[in-house]
Formats: sequence, structure tokens, C-alpha cells
Amino acid sequence: MYTATGIKSKEDFVDEFSPLVKRIAYHMMAKLPASVQVDDLIQVGMIGLLDAVSRYEGSYGRQFESYAAQRIRGSILDELRDADWLPRSVRKKMRQIEAAVNTLEQRNGCAPNEQDLADELKISLDEYHSTLQSARGAQLIYYEDFQQDDEEPFLDRLLADDKNNPLDALVDENLRTLLVQAIENLPPREKMVMGMHYEQEMNLREIGEVLGVSESRVCQLHTQAVARLRSRLRNL
Repeated sequence: MYTATGIKSKEDFVDEFSPLVKRIAYHMMAKLPASVQVDDLIQVGMIGLLDAVSRYEGSYGRQFESYAAQRIRGSILDELRDADWLPRSVRKKMRQIEAAVNTLEQRNGCAPNEQDLADELKISLDEYHSTLQSARGAQLIYYEDFQQDDEEPFLDRLLADDKNNPLDALVDENLRTLLVQAIENLPPREKMVMGMHYEQEMNLREIGEVLGVSESRVCQLHTQAVARLRSRLRNL
């Protein structure tokens, strides 16, 4: 990481690690509303990269890449919190889908397909797909609302702050086990999407290439999987 004249300049670091910034930005897009632009995330992530270059005191290499990734994610999350990236309208749409999933599972004893859910919501299949797309900012884990009337759910507030990790604060071993079981019971393609995105850290475009579908279709499958998981876990 050194040149003949000394340590590389910040411009050199930006050139070398800009693919890392883009990879992180595209990966985070799956958790954000469609109104968020990936170019904005990349720009903010670059600021995080420059901050990492300025602060890092160790030897450059794989350790720096890990450190830079943390700073990049932190910079993007700070910007998203300031921009109120998960509006009430998104949570409302997700709750409607979750309620439909729960109703149909209780009624029929099996996981509903997309047409079933659209019929339950009294909308067309195209409208249902559009709803999934717009609700892409929904969170994965639903534990306990702790809410009254239209008050914002407690866990959603907690998840919006990366300093409070709900997996550490709220999820015990029993709930982790139930979550694993719920993921195992997802329809095959939704299970594949969750595995590729969260375990292999693939972005939506990469997952789409594997499945042979569009990026927007992957987004819909991801949101639908989240709705199924939240529906099951909230009724524990």
C-alpha cells in the first residue's frame, strides 16, 4: 500500500476502494424505500471511506478493508437516519401484507401465494407487486410492538439506530431458533433470496442474475419473505 514517494494519496484510496463502497451501497438498497437513490448512498459512502483513511492507524490490507467497510456503512446509516428513511407509510403497507399473510395461513393452513394475497387485499396482482416494491424498506425481525394506537412500533424505532442492536437487546435463543425455522419454511425462491442476500451478501442485481429474474422482482420476493417472517414471529 506504499508508493516510491510514500503512502498513497486519498485519491488513490478512493480509486482502489470505490468498488467496496458500491457493493455496500447496493447491498443496503434492498432494505430501503424505492425513493432512496443508490447514487446518493455511494456518495455518502465515499465520505465514510475518506473518514476511514484519515482515522486508520494500522497497517493497510485486509484489516483496513474491514475497518473501511464499517465506516462506510456507518456513514450511510447516519445519513439515512437524518433523512427519516423508513416513513410510517412503509410500515403501514407492510402491516397490511402481514395481516393478509396471517389471515390466509390461519384459514388455509398453508403459505399463501401472491395471487391469494392480492385477492385478500382486494387489489390486482400488479398492484400487489407495486406494493411490495414500495415497501422494500421494511425491517426483517418483528418482536413486540410496545405501541398504543398509531404510535410508532418500539422495535422499528430501535432498528433505525445502529447503536442499539435488537438482536443483542431483544432476541433470545428461543426466538433465534424460531426465526431459523420460519426461514426454513419459506417458499423455495424466497428462502434462496434471503440466503443469498444475508448469508452471501449478494445485492439484488447479483441475485437476479442467479435466479434469472429482474432486480425489481428480487426486491418483491425479498419484501414478501420479510412479510411472512414478521407475520409468523409477531404471533409468537
